[in-house]
Parts: sequence; C-alpha cells; structure tokens
Amino acid sequence: MVEGTPWKHILRFALPVLAGSLLQQLYNTVDTIIVGNFSGEDALSAVGTTGSFTFLFLALATGFSAGNGVVVAQHYGAGNEKQVRDNASTGILLMLGMGILSTVIGLLVSRPAYTYLVAVPESILELTLQYFRVYAIGMIFQYGYNIFSSILRAVGDSAATLYFLLIASVSNIILDLIFVAGFHWGVVGAALATDIAQAGSFVAAYLYMTRKYPIFRFKLREFTWDLDLAKKTITTGFPIALQLIVVSFGLTFIQRAVNGFGQSMTASFTVGQRIEMYIGLPCNAFQTTLATYTGQNIGAGRKDRVKQGAYQTLLMSLFLTLCISALVWLLSGRIIGLFGLSDQAAVYCSAHLRTIAFINIILSLYIPLFGVFQGTNHGAAATVVATGALGMRTLVTYLFRYSSLFGYTIIWWNGLFGFGTGFLITWTYYLSGRWQRNSEIE
Repeated sequence: MVEGTPWKHILRFALPVLAGSLLQQLYNTVDTIIVGNFSGEDALSAVGTTGSFTFLFLALATGFSAGNGVVVAQHYGAGNEKQVRDNASTGILLMLGMGILSTVIGLLVSRPAYTYLVAVPESILELTLQYFRVYAIGMIFQYGYNIFSSILRAVGDSAATLYFLLIASVSNIILDLIFVAGFHWGVVGAALATDIAQAGSFVAAYLYMTRKYPIFRFKLREFTWDLDLAKKTITTGFPIALQLIVVSFGLTFIQRAVNGFGQSMTASFTVGQRIEMYIGLPCNAFQTTLATYTGQNIGAGRKDRVKQGAYQTLLMSLFLTLCISALVWLLSGRIIGLFGLSDQAAVYCSAHLRTIAFINIILSLYIPLFGVFQGTNHGAAATVVATGALGMRTLVTYLFRYSSLFGYTIIWWNGLFGFGTGFLITWTYYLSGRWQRNSEIE
C-alpha cells in the first residue's frame, strides 16, 4: 500500500475487513434472534446485559493484537523480515497468555461485576452469570484469533479474516439452532455455541497463516519470547486497548441507567445495540485499514501519502454509513419484528433505531482518523477522544434521564452529545499536525 492510488488500495483492503465484521455482526444478531424467540425476553435481556463487561475483555484482545499488528506492519513496510517474525512470535505468546489470564479473572469477578457494577436486575442475574461464565471459558480462542488476524492484516492480507469469520458465523448459527432451538439449553447453549465457533476460527486462522506464510511457520521451539518486543507491543497497543476499555466502562454505566428503566428497556437496548453495530461497521473497518496503511507508509518513509489516504477514506466511510443508516431508518419496523420483543420494548426500540440512524453518521467523519493516530504511534490521541465522547454520553445520560426534556429517550440521544464531542476533539488534534511527530519506527 505504499505505491499507487491510495483510495484503491484502502478500499481493496477494507472491503474484506468490512465483510468480515458484517459476518461477525450477523451471527451475533442471529444469536440474539434465536435466544429471543426460543428462550424468551428474560434470556434475551440476560445475554444483552453481559455485553458491556464482555466488551472489556474483547477490548484487551483487540487493542493489544492491533498494537502488535502496527509494529509488524511498520517493519514489514521497511522490509525487515527478522523483526516481522520476532514481533509476531512474541505477540502470539503474549496474547495467548493474556487469554488464559482473562478467563481466570473473568470467572472470579463475574458475580460482583454484574451485581454491583452493571446492576443487573435480580430476576435475570443468574441467567446473566450462566451465559458469561460459559462464554469466558473460550476467551483464549478470542485472543488467539485476534492476534493471528492482526498479523495477517499487517502484511496486507485482510481477505483471509473473512474466511475465518465465515467459518465462525456459519458454525455459530448452526450450533445456536441445535443448542438453543433444538436442545433448549437457553443462554448456556448460546454461550457454548459462541465458544465452539471461536475455536473453529482460531484453528482456521492459525493453519492458514502458517501454511501460506513461511515467515510465520514456527515450530514449538522456534517461538521467540523477547521482553523488549513484548513491551513494544504493549506500549503500542495500550492506547488502542485503553480506548476500547474506556468505551467498555462508558457502556457499563449506560447499561446501569438502561436497567433502571425496567426489563422492557433492557431488552430493547439489547436489540438497539446490535443494530447500532451495523451502522458503525464502515468507519471501524476503515479505522483498521488506515492503521495498517499508515504504518506501512511510515515504515517506507512515505508520510506524504498518509494525509491523502485519510481524506479519501473519510469520503468512503461517509458514503457507506449513509447507505446503512438509510436502510435502518426505512426497515426499522421489520428489523424489530425479528427479535420477539414485547409491545413496550418494541416501542422503545423503534425510537432508538430511528435516532441512531441519524446520529451515528457523525462517527463516519472522525473514527477512521484513529487509524492514522495508531499508525503513527499516537494511539493515545484516540484514547483521549474515546474518553471525552463516552464521558459526555454518560454525563448527559445521568443528568437528563429523569428530566422532562429527554427522560428515558436520553438512552439513545446521548450519542448526539458524545459523538459531537469526539468529532471536535479528533479534528482539532488532526488539523494541529501533532500526530506527525515522532512517528518513525524503532
């Protein structure tokens, strides 16, 4: 991606990432639909309310894997094969270790976290814990899949992740139908289906990476653990992970506010969040792409291409987001009908979907720039933006949730305040040019 027209390279790289993310969201959605229709609204609410806490562990897996990917991309752009191999090896060992540790911590703290931090209603607390504890057992596969995918994207192979996610999506849906609809295992069946699907994508990613790329073909004794390289991955990935952790905690406090409005609102919010993920797919895919594109161009000494690629990416992000938002607005009624919501929950959800279809367009105009910051070793800027945006969303939610101006509708209107704040901070930093300083690889 260091030669030729930037937008063509970026779009070619981003489309498989976007398609893969779409598949991931589709199987999450089907998972929710099956649980809602075959296990009831209690189970649907329980699965939904686990989201903010499970996202915390996903943030660690995604953030530190992405950090390793940026380091690998920079050395790949510079043509340093030994550093590419050594950083990949260290990253794999680091992430698998973190996956095991996350399982242990998750199992130990799940009850106090969901009881006091998330404030899950007593009526669905045990269902929530059942789902999370089974889900937590499979975290090592989640961490492993993320590091393999990040390494492959770092060397320009974004299409491969689409195949792995296709395996996970199809197997998850089939297993959901067997475990939840067929065996009536409820939330435990849904979590078990997710674990097995993630294990399948983990194995497929490892086999593909090692067979297609000899540079990543490690025998057991050839895995390299280098403390300095691990520190580099952690240093690069920490701002990315912290950004997502901030999002996780922000969503946790918003979930608390949601739970305070009763089970119908909790069920509605579960569906609303699932659909909101679709609207954010383009900007998140372009963020991932820009991080690799920027890292490779910085490694090759082509800073001039970064700005050009960033502006072209923002236009593509806006266009695709507008298309998805229009579909959500037009089809909101049909979408809601798929999830088996009660009448009151459906009323909440209709207002939620129509509002986010409008508000989330703001995300497309600044989230892709996070990739520029990450690719130039300025990932901390994205963390500052995420903190400001989620802080504002949480603040206005608690200020206005019982007011006559917004009331319960602040649950979805908070995005206008939060994303507007994120937009202003991001563009102020980008236009200042400070992200261009100290961007050389080590």
